[in-house]
Amino acid sequence: MSGGVGPSIDIGLPKEKIQEPDINKKTTSQSKPTKNPQTRRGFFTFRQLNALAVIIVLSASGMVSIEDFAFVIFSIIYMYFMSKTAFPATSSLPHPRVFGETNKILSIYVFFAAVIGLFLPIVYIFEGIFEGDKEGIKAAAPHVFLLSSQVFMEGVSFSGNFSLPIRVFVPVFYNSRRIFTIVEWLRSEISKVEAEYGGSSRRLYIGRALAIANMAFWCFNLFGFLLPVFLPKAFKIYYSDKKNKD
Repeated sequence: MSGGVGPSIDIGLPKEKIQEPDINKKTTSQSKPTKNPQTRRGFFTFRQLNALAVIIVLSASGMVSIEDFAFVIFSIIYMYFMSKTAFPATSSLPHPRVFGETNKILSIYVFFAAVIGLFLPIVYIFEGIFEGDKEGIKAAAPHVFLLSSQVFMEGVSFSGNFSLPIRVFVPVFYNSRRIFTIVEWLRSEISKVEAEYGGSSRRLYIGRALAIANMAFWCFNLFGFLLPVFLPKAFKIYYSDKKNKD
């Protein structure tokens, strides 16, 4: 996930190195053309399949609104539109990662985002089924659905060899939308004080803490990382590469 579990980090998918001819070297009858590495990615990864499973389960449960479905469909169409008109790929080879091949701090950041944004809310939803907290489940489901969709679409943006600006578009687009769903989630958790509530008091406090934590984290992710750090670096790499090609 790159900024989505989002967290806004350019973490790559599994890759396989293959070779292509080096046009800068002359070939002779005694030697074969030398080759340079190229990256090829499979379309579906284990992470994408897990995200797709969550999407299907939540969709089948009826807890996802038509507006959230429409948002995901629009994001797919718009991503392909932007990739053809505004930010086409400048090379058949994938762009380099914004923050390098390995970055332990960013890897920890992605893991923390996955825990707070996906794993804990999913556990919260399943626990709500047993405790009969229908309002809590309904409020948390849109965020989990959209974040899972973001993870899946980030995988598509990598495997489809889209340009860096398109890879940035996915987490920024989804993160911006999810903030509104988290606001509704938080409002629902706070209103349980006055409304009739079927769950335990422990679940009440856990739900509030989880909603507040997600609000704080994803607001920082968008306004403290994606827009001021990730976006400028990605555009700088893209336009530098485009300028060199021209």
